[in-house]
Amino acid sequence: MAFESLSDRFGGIFKKLRGQTRLTEKNMDDMLKEIRIALLEADVNFKVVKAFTNDVKEKAIGQDVYSKVNPSQMVVKIVHDEIETLLGADQTGLNFAKSGLTIIMMVGLQGTGKTTTAGKLGYLLTHKQNKKVMVAAADVYRPAAIDQLHTVADSVGMAFFSLGQADPVEIAKQAKAKAVAEGYDVLIIDTAGRLQIDEALMEELQKINHEVHPDEVLLLVDAAAGQDSVNVANAFNKDLRLTGIVMSKLDGDARGGSALSIKYLTGIPIKFAGMGEKMEDLEIFYPSRMADRILGMGDVVTLVEKAKDVMDEKEAERTARKMLDGEYTLEDMLKQMKQVQKIGSLGAIAKMIPGMPKLTDEQKAKAEREMVVFEAVINSMTPYERRHPEILRYSHKNRIAKGCGLTNADVNRVLRRYDSSKEMMKQMKQYQKSGKMPKGFPGGNFR
Repeated sequence: MAFESLSDRFGGIFKKLRGQTRLTEKNMDDMLKEIRIALLEADVNFKVVKAFTNDVKEKAIGQDVYSKVNPSQMVVKIVHDEIETLLGADQTGLNFAKSGLTIIMMVGLQGTGKTTTAGKLGYLLTHKQNKKVMVAAADVYRPAAIDQLHTVADSVGMAFFSLGQADPVEIAKQAKAKAVAEGYDVLIIDTAGRLQIDEALMEELQKINHEVHPDEVLLLVDAAAGQDSVNVANAFNKDLRLTGIVMSKLDGDARGGSALSIKYLTGIPIKFAGMGEKMEDLEIFYPSRMADRILGMGDVVTLVEKAKDVMDEKEAERTARKMLDGEYTLEDMLKQMKQVQKIGSLGAIAKMIPGMPKLTDEQKAKAEREMVVFEAVINSMTPYERRHPEILRYSHKNRIAKGCGLTNADVNRVLRRYDSSKEMMKQMKQYQKSGKMPKGFPGGNFR
């Protein structure tokens, strides 16, 4: 994920700081020097880095951090607040029209993924905010752009509007009229991009803007583009009233400097972040949560929201009851694994949990392989065997191993993990009855 290297650097800096009994001007300057280098290596603009470190030092002096018994906690808070300010503080989410139709105009250079992002935004509005959404195909130049948008719209479940290879301004005008007449909540206009900014592109976008008066003009930029994204944002903003930025590929290995620079240098807030290739992988950009992630503090709120989106609450409660009653089966175990997989990769989940040690690439790969093995083994069993694994003997295990192309050792490992889970549930049940839960286990009664 973007910021991973920066997060590691901040972690090392603060670890050193926590080892200091007192904060002096000398070790404060040393820390700021390391922060400056870390930010520059993450491709943060030099002006932004200079302003950031000056602000941190000024705030530290203003709050008399040097005289505090535990200064490291105050410094971390100051750095967190300054990162949050850089990212746009509380400027998140869409500005919906007070009544009637909200129009969103998507703009950007060719190849940044505007069409796919229009679909992701439609998915978020349709499935998470219960909006009635239409998308209009105003990119009439790129081959197959209209067909691609139509396919995306169908997959998301939103209405699609097209006039074929007509004038893009007329397409936007008629799409608006149809959306108003049919009572849609949101109209997303997918405009054409170019390989580079040119007068013809800007003139067309200005005409569409003037014709439909969008509530939001969102610029899509690639997190991997680095400081070029700032130049693109300034160029578009000069001719259009940009209201927000969608930062794509923040799940990739980009250094993330553009995300920390763009709001400060352009004044345009980041409103959404692309965190994967699936339609559901577009997140509302919360600066405070992103600051938490950058500083290695996790992001429990987003994790809970993701879990709510993919997990059936009643099914989860039913499984919890079965676990505590000793009726937990291999089928239940497989269901739980699949639900966890829907939230995201194990590495991504681990990063959202505060205090969770960072997983190495080898550990992530091993955990992912284990989940594949678990699923293959359980799927090779009969339904009765999944519900009653205690009946399994050597001949059964041999048949199961051959059926999934694995070994008896793999089958035994799955069964041992299952037995360990059941044993842990028994202990939880006993602790619940006594009213004293061990440290780390949640309390509560499912009955």
